[in-house]
Amino acid sequence: MFKGIPASPGIAIGKVYLYNSEDIQVPKVKIRVSDIPSEITRFEEALIKTRSELITIRNNISTEMSTKHGAIFNAHLLVLEDRTIIDEVISRLRDQKYNVEYVFEDVLRKYIDAFQKMDDEYLRERITDIEDVGKRLLRNLLGKKKQALLDIPPKSIVVAYDLAPSDTATMHRRHIVGFVTDIGGKTSHTAIMAKSLEIPAVVGLENITENVKNGDTLIIDGTTGHVYLNPARAVVTQYLKEQKKLIKFDKELQDIRCLPAQTIDGHRVELAANIELPDEVPAIIAHGAEGIGLYRTEYFYMNRAGLPTEEEHYQAYRAVIDKVKPNTLTIRSLDLGGDKFLSQLDVPKEMNPFLGWRAIRLSLAKPELFKVQLRAVLRASAHGKLRLMYPMISGVEELEAANKCLDEARQELRAKKIPFGRDMEVGVMIEVPSAAIIADILASRVDFFSIGTNDLIQYSLAVDRVNEKIAYLYEPAHPAVLRLLKNIIDAGHAKGIWVGMCGEMAGELKYAPLLLGLGLDEFSVPPPSLLKIKRIIRSVKYEDAKNLVLRALELSTGKEVEALVSKRFRDIVYGVA
Repeated sequence: MFKGIPASPGIAIGKVYLYNSEDIQVPKVKIRVSDIPSEITRFEEALIKTRSELITIRNNISTEMSTKHGAIFNAHLLVLEDRTIIDEVISRLRDQKYNVEYVFEDVLRKYIDAFQKMDDEYLRERITDIEDVGKRLLRNLLGKKKQALLDIPPKSIVVAYDLAPSDTATMHRRHIVGFVTDIGGKTSHTAIMAKSLEIPAVVGLENITENVKNGDTLIIDGTTGHVYLNPARAVVTQYLKEQKKLIKFDKELQDIRCLPAQTIDGHRVELAANIELPDEVPAIIAHGAEGIGLYRTEYFYMNRAGLPTEEEHYQAYRAVIDKVKPNTLTIRSLDLGGDKFLSQLDVPKEMNPFLGWRAIRLSLAKPELFKVQLRAVLRASAHGKLRLMYPMISGVEELEAANKCLDEARQELRAKKIPFGRDMEVGVMIEVPSAAIIADILASRVDFFSIGTNDLIQYSLAVDRVNEKIAYLYEPAHPAVLRLLKNIIDAGHAKGIWVGMCGEMAGELKYAPLLLGLGLDEFSVPPPSLLKIKRIIRSVKYEDAKNLVLRALELSTGKEVEALVSKRFRDIVYGVA
């Protein structure tokens, strides 16, 4: 039995399909001066073919999954269209007079080496994009075909060292029942794609590829991270039984689509969705969301030459609010910086960008930029229930400064006689330990809290959540995290405000009873998790959930809490309870 990082929940039983990472052998051949034009032509043809392939993949993924997932390939296209790389290949081809495959690989290696030396984690992660595009272009230059993932046998579990986005995108997904990889964390491309496809996955297994061969039987438990190689009959029987119950659980989801997120003993919570793009709204409505708990607006600033105007902001927000009426739209003010930066803004390179000039700090430093968005949000609030929340608030001074900008935006609209909502609720994201600790002070100054667990956990436990070497330290169920969550929720309720959660923890099925018992008022989750979270909430008694919290708070380690909530989750889903 192997233990890795659970990346996408569910049980998969299937045969190993070992996917080998390609080691493309590139010949080094001296060419004549007269061959240079034909080599350049071959390079240009390969660029065109590769670009066409990537656009096809992007469009297919956008149609089958979402525009957000298709947008992953925009980064690949940017690498392919980078004139610096193209011009250097052609220049060196003329100077060095080697075949274009060799020259291109040499240039590509130079850029990969440069990225590997960068301190910025976000930029280092772009190496995957560069390598993925580079291999695709080299295959087209060499006339080679990739391993035929479209011909993958039915009921296969793909086992790989790692999976690039284009690998996942081109697989015959109906034949794949699970993913297993040597490397990767919960935020890796494999994990993101597997969750969206609702396929069980375990990542970060270190050496699983060295221990399996094609045709071996694997069982993946995407909830616990356990992987069984050629399991005994009793283990197979047990998991087949649990898988059957899980399938029954999934089939029941549509029956509860229009029912409230309410426990057996009548405790009601709100169930909302997180979105990044307006075209995700139909999907969240189809999944029964009661509004939008997190609309990430920073993506509105990206992939464009200039900054969005107030009118563009307003039209985008109004389009969303018109679609979610009569439910509520919660807009997060721009959260740029950290791993999201714009060339339009003069943001200097920082040693620790995640702890630096980002989110509300950047907004307050650039009030002219911030108020464009605030005026648009206020105008949109005249058309329905709209809430505004500020990201990364660490203390009262930042909250007051943000509200001062908001008041100025109101005054500017009044001066121009532009209508806006007069009773828009304003809240803060609690994602910094300082804010969590002084939640009682902040609660008297806002209308609501929304807990951002991704940052709150990594800052509380001092663990970089995208660093695979310390992924084991990223523990949402750590006792310190539980105590912070309890403090935030209790402080909010003591002041009579509601408390939601829009971080990834809210969408993790196994934590739903625990968060319910802590008193969370709103779960805001990705669309695929909506009905499953509702199903779990409707399967428990509120009193039992509160008792689960009491037991969890008595435990000493994250692993103990994790074992407790995993058992409770299995009891609910597999019908033991």
